[in-house]
Amino acid sequence: MNIQSLSLEQLKQVISIKEQISSLEQKLAKLLGTGAATVAAPAAKKGRGKMSAAAKAKISAAAKARWAKVKGNKPAKAVVVAAPKKARKKPVLSPEGRAKIVAALKARWAKQKKASKKG
Repeated sequence: MNIQSLSLEQLKQVISIKEQISSLEQKLAKLLGTGAATVAAPAAKKGRGKMSAAAKAKISAAAKARWAKVKGNKPAKAVVVAAPKKARKKPVLSPEGRAKIVAALKARWAKQKKASKKG
């Protein structure tokens, strides 16, 4: 509700309730012996952080070593993190290769069409 849309009486009630809350918080602080007079608001949730490739590799190596220990295998060797590899280029189909594939498909389709007419 917008505070600007409240009437004068409602605003007076809001002020009165806020004063009551403030005085009750002060009394509670005295009883508990704490210096804080206000109740702390819950901490806001933080988003999940991103993990670097090196950190992921370290965690993976540690997990593999734990599993090797449980299974009785030799401990996993430490993984050396190298620079990320460049993405491989997608192989390009030569015109001759494409022509062979097209011819094979046409032959296949003709065979299927011929078989469907018989059956």
